[in-house]
Amino acid sequence: MLGDGEHQKIYFLRARSGYDLLGAGVRDSPLTVQGVLQAERLGRYLATGEVRFTHLFASDLQRAVKTAEALLSAQSSKHDNSPQPTMKQLPVLREQDFGFYEGKPFYARQQDSRKSGKDNHRPQHHDEPGFQDVESKESMIARTNTFVAEHLRPLILGDHSEHENIVAIVSHGIILSHLWRSILGRFSKHTVALAPGLSIGGGGGTQLEHLGGWSNTGYLELDITSCSTGTAAELKEAAVEKPVDQSADEIEKVDSYPLPSTFRILIKTINGKDHLKGLKRARGVGSSQHDEGQKKIESSWIL
Repeated sequence: MLGDGEHQKIYFLRARSGYDLLGAGVRDSPLTVQGVLQAERLGRYLATGEVRFTHLFASDLQRAVKTAEALLSAQSSKHDNSPQPTMKQLPVLREQDFGFYEGKPFYARQQDSRKSGKDNHRPQHHDEPGFQDVESKESMIARTNTFVAEHLRPLILGDHSEHENIVAIVSHGIILSHLWRSILGRFSKHTVALAPGLSIGGGGGTQLEHLGGWSNTGYLELDITSCSTGTAAELKEAAVEKPVDQSADEIEKVDSYPLPSTFRILIKTINGKDHLKGLKRARGVGSSQHDEGQKKIESSWIL
């Protein structure tokens, strides 16, 4: 477990959308030329900032794998004498399965309707042979809870005496939002904070459960610490874990135990995309499917 005042970092990174932009949920769509360059930019930006990942998890869809490989490549170039983590490719980190609607245009919500476009069109298609419905919210919650319970929580609670854990999770926009809420649900409300100067949305109260959209290759940066100098009540709660209160409507229902309340989580970056500043795309190139055999990609771009 983290010692008093020790840190570990978690980065949630969204893979760039693939070549097939229409409903590319679990379709294994390759990256575009633009996507590869954005991933390379992200890798170099983090490596230059002295981020050295010790653990790397990725969706097994190739657009996520290629993004994760860019992180490893940049880290290896910057820190060639440092050990490199092994990427773990996991189906539970795949994007939402759009079922029948994979590869099809997203239907617009009809005027004065509370139903989504897909819900309005579903009666027209659900009796067609081979119809498969869109993956449910409950299914995605189950997947993210499984990942946190089997992979992330053991890391947070493990032995950190030799090095600081810096964890990268490369996945997709919709499932990352559920993953964030799954993790948030394991922390006590009073132990979650925003870094100074960081805000969510505008106007009213901060909605930690809804951090907004994820840009392509945008990332969420979390800093987790353990503070053994908490109150007596907090230390007692840490010693005897108990199930998370399932009554909150805005937090994903968590099917395993929470983290001890002596853990603190600081949200340092939301939808980080400074690595994309100044990037301009040459016409007619960026939306093309990336060819692994082509010359170095930056020759086609204006930086």
